[in-house]
Amino acid sequence: MQKSWVCPASNGIRAATKCPSTWAKPTSKRGLGDVSITRTGRPIIRIQGGRSSLGGHTATVFGATGFLGRYIVHRLASRGCTVVVPFRDDMARRHLKVTGDLGRVVFMEFDLRNTPSLEESVRHSDIVYNLVGRDYPTKNFDLEDVNVEGAERIAEAVAKYDIDRFIHVSSYNADKNSPSAFFRTKARGEEVVRSIFPETTIVRPAPVFGFEDKLLHKLAGQANLFTSNHMRERFWPVHCIDIGSALSVMAEDDSTAAETYELYGPKQYSMAEIAALVDREIVKHRRHINLPPRLLKPLADMYNRFIWWSQTSADSVEREFIDQKIDPKAKTFKDLGIEPAEIANYTFHYLQSYRSSSFYDLPPATEREKREEKKYLHVIDDQ
Repeated sequence: MQKSWVCPASNGIRAATKCPSTWAKPTSKRGLGDVSITRTGRPIIRIQGGRSSLGGHTATVFGATGFLGRYIVHRLASRGCTVVVPFRDDMARRHLKVTGDLGRVVFMEFDLRNTPSLEESVRHSDIVYNLVGRDYPTKNFDLEDVNVEGAERIAEAVAKYDIDRFIHVSSYNADKNSPSAFFRTKARGEEVVRSIFPETTIVRPAPVFGFEDKLLHKLAGQANLFTSNHMRERFWPVHCIDIGSALSVMAEDDSTAAETYELYGPKQYSMAEIAALVDREIVKHRRHINLPPRLLKPLADMYNRFIWWSQTSADSVEREFIDQKIDPKAKTFKDLGIEPAEIANYTFHYLQSYRSSSFYDLPPATEREKREEKKYLHVIDDQ
């Protein structure tokens, strides 16, 4: 039988007898390497240890309940950082609670037009991410309200409390002279935050693919029926995991301050080529009917007014005619030491659920099978 140690006691009072040394372990000593000095001279302690480690940083992530937000929150919280998550919808934040250890993810209700709520969300942080963005107008917020005025209020709160790092996520093709209102407002938002907080790191991601994206799932769904440019828009799709890794690296590297990053994938595709990848993976053919923009724009604008979720808009039709352009002066994944993933390697992973039961367990074709497929001409005889 295993013996147990019990400290002797008399008269109901625990005696001051010295207990075995195995009961109390001395606390580990902190080395000089565990102390890090931030840009503003604030010392923080960082200790590696996985989910329960001490990350030292306190980060506020605006837009954490969106597509990219969950990936950066997970990376920060799993390293022991305290993450402040401003939110509007109580149901949209639930999945973020389990991304970190107990007490590491803190939720604060906010409103983009309420300056005190923004200041309360950033006042205790040393890193602030702005992932808030909108590519279609609603009855409460238009593109100017979110992409320009909202970014301005967040930047003013960051400047007021002199936050160490501010990382603003913009968009590819951000240009003040763009025919797209979304690209114009994103460019104006970049100018505003840089004028208020010059050390802002600006990130311009390409169209992103992943489990919750608006690229692969939109092409695989049945609602994406009408197009306007014969799906000839060209861009470099980027993986959501790579964007999360890049944003995480920027938080630890002060040399990324006041820099602009263009984050895009390794290969350029047209929308038609990605649609072909999707059709091949789901073993179905999705029809796409091309309509001229003068007809599709008013239809999309009317459709956007009657529904409250993101489906289409007049500006999304305009963006179909704009190819992605890369700023040669901006830094890329290479400067962060990250190798971006290829979209063709992940279509099976993300689109398997769209297959019918007849093909659900069919594995993706290997490179050898793809080469063999091209050698033969398949003829189907229905007679």
